[in-house]
Amino acid sequence: MKKYFLTGSLAACAFSVLIPNQAFAANLNLYGAGSLRNALTEVSQDFTQETGIGTNTVFGPSGIREQAIETELQLGQPTADVFASADIGNPQKLYTKGLSSQPVEFTQNQVVAVFSSKYSQAKITSNQVLDYLLNPNIKLGTSTPLSDPLGDYTQQIFTQANSKNPGSFDTLNSKALRLTGGTNSPIVPSGQDSLVYFLDKTQQADVFLTYYTGAIASQKIDPSLQVVGLPDYLSVAAPFGLTVIKNADPNAEKLADYILSPKGQEVLHKYGFISPTKSVPEPNYVCGLLLGAAMGLALNKKLVQQKIEISNIR
Repeated sequence: MKKYFLTGSLAACAFSVLIPNQAFAANLNLYGAGSLRNALTEVSQDFTQETGIGTNTVFGPSGIREQAIETELQLGQPTADVFASADIGNPQKLYTKGLSSQPVEFTQNQVVAVFSSKYSQAKITSNQVLDYLLNPNIKLGTSTPLSDPLGDYTQQIFTQANSKNPGSFDTLNSKALRLTGGTNSPIVPSGQDSLVYFLDKTQQADVFLTYYTGAIASQKIDPSLQVVGLPDYLSVAAPFGLTVIKNADPNAEKLADYILSPKGQEVLHKYGFISPTKSVPEPNYVCGLLLGAAMGLALNKKLVQQKIEISNIR
């Protein structure tokens, strides 16, 4: 069987199978970050169509998903075969504990500011974003640190703001409304887009720090939302990590490979994600080298276009 994922993923196959996934024997279980819901749902559907291997998908805050995997393994319950996280840290926790293969960065996102419709005529620029965030009259919505990597990335932004403007961290951290990503976050009604809901329907926030991918999806629903890129001194890297879980079905690596393949990456690009900065580790197969070359050729043009699109919102 050809394997392209990680040389370290061979260890995942060598692990003793402690917990058989009898309840999900026909399908692979893919756990993913909430921000990956639309993209990886499409990727998994394409994978099933091409391979005939079914997939069950579960999405939510990566920190909570990681904890669920650990708990399910401890209790002997069915769990993920593949985990796609919005950071590297949560997959790394599993790897460090011997519960998964070494994680690989498979895509990236960016954090932007999304302003409610009340600012639709303001023409806000990236250089003005921090002033708006610090304004005591403006309600700032964020995700929840620790439970959700987006909340952690937001904390990094607050720290970088403090370097530019001393005292900013305390101001931003104290005013931030943790509206998403936590176990106690407000419930968004079924079928509602969370950004549209918090920014315009309930007006619980005036501006939200969120992923570019979510921002453009919400803007399609409500064009009055204004998406503004962060200035360079506030921007943070948001790498997403992929890992195969310890008791994975043998077909799990096929799914991981597919997410990393040009076809999988093409779908991620369609939803606003960008190419990983780290190359896919080279396996001991010539076909793996060919895959890496194919990915580079297929994604180079998309990456350039994506950078242009993101720069245009600044």
